Amino acid sequence: MKSNVVDARISPESHLSVLSKAEVNKLLDTSQGGLYQLLRSCSLAVLNCGSAMDDGKELLEQYQSFEIAVIQEQRGIKLALKNAPANAFVDGHMIKGIKEHLFSVLRDIIYVSDEINENPKFDLQTTDGATNAVFHILRNAGVLRAQTDPKLVVCWGGHSISREEYNYTKQVGYELGLRGMDICTGCGPGAMKGPMKGATIGHAKQRISMGRYVGITEPGIIAAEAPNPIVNELVILPDIEKRLEAFVRAGHGIVVFPGGAGTAEEILYLLGILLHPDNVEIPFPLIFTGPKASETYFKQIHQFIGDTLGLEAQQRYKIIINDPARVAREMREGLKSVREYRKHRDDAYYFNWSITISPEFQQPFEPHHENMSNLKLHVNQPRHHLAANLRRVFSGIVAGNVKADGIRAIEQFGHFEIKGDAEIMDPVDQLLKAFISQQRMKLPGKTYVPCYQIVK
Repeated sequence: MKSNVVDARISPESHLSVLSKAEVNKLLDTSQGGLYQLLRSCSLAVLNCGSAMDDGKELLEQYQSFEIAVIQEQRGIKLALKNAPANAFVDGHMIKGIKEHLFSVLRDIIYVSDEINENPKFDLQTTDGATNAVFHILRNAGVLRAQTDPKLVVCWGGHSISREEYNYTKQVGYELGLRGMDICTGCGPGAMKGPMKGATIGHAKQRISMGRYVGITEPGIIAAEAPNPIVNELVILPDIEKRLEAFVRAGHGIVVFPGGAGTAEEILYLLGILLHPDNVEIPFPLIFTGPKASETYFKQIHQFIGDTLGLEAQQRYKIIINDPARVAREMREGLKSVREYRKHRDDAYYFNWSITISPEFQQPFEPHHENMSNLKLHVNQPRHHLAANLRRVFSGIVAGNVKADGIRAIEQFGHFEIKGDAEIMDPVDQLLKAFISQQRMKLPGKTYVPCYQIVK
């Protein structure tokens, strides 16, 4: 399919006005190990903002002729784009928000490569090393704000949701914005865009001119969940595990809307952390919410959590149906507890240092066929370890559904084989079948072909 494309040269307006020759050369290095392909794929995803596409492989194939180059000039740098998606431009000028996102991509790719991956100060195989890396990436992106009360609410949920569910996410965002809370999401469409859109109205009514709409993503998922235009602070973490840790470390409370495999992954990640013995006393407001039509969905999620992780996990969240104002009030009260807890322990408001995140939640999981087949999905293990392995199940399914590398692996080698105890696999199977029947795996109008096979 031929796409409308344009060529352009653009300059940064704030950060990254100056790069060294070595940094420019690294970005232009198309050999294996260079950064060009990473820059190209992430930039293409940002430029494709607003597109009804959730397939990373499809996006790369549709814009095969897209090219991007960093041009060094005496007064700084420019980006030269060739065959870029035309919807990123208005009357020949790039949309300002997309332009900001494009240079955020450049900033984070350079920083992670030079200051994290190639820096012996960061031992990413250790818990402290991974957490320090997340801290420095967020700080470099300007996400961490000192001397600010806890008010950054993370909103999780699916990119493929119904219009009723989407409107509800906007209502919740509006109520949060009226109460002065900022929004952080995975930065894509659907339940990631709705809360931000609602909060902009709430902030406007309260004359809050510096409202924050933070988008946190990673290279593997950005093409499927391109940053929506409301995001005014975009940061790209190097992998899904650091992305999830960034949500938990930078956010002060979490609201979960209906979603699919990616949302289940996020829920299991957080519950696994909260079930760790070191975190029992740490306040972390967690609310599951949706319109009346989503009540059955949350009953299924609640049942799945009870069947796999037990009552203790179910007690770490509240379910609120069809009451946006109550969601916002409950979150505001929860944030007061977060503030008092951190104040009493002299912990930072802007980064949750005190919460323990064990290595199985930090080390990158490669969702290839062998790893998916060897996951430890049995009942005889601590609940937080089981949560970590269940999280990997859904992470692999996300990869097989929307990530370019995962889609290619499924095409080449067939389904992921997921096996374990029947007591675990039955609830997993039931939940996934519900996601499929409710069209939560792909955007509406697309036929979903499972990338996995359950073996009991």
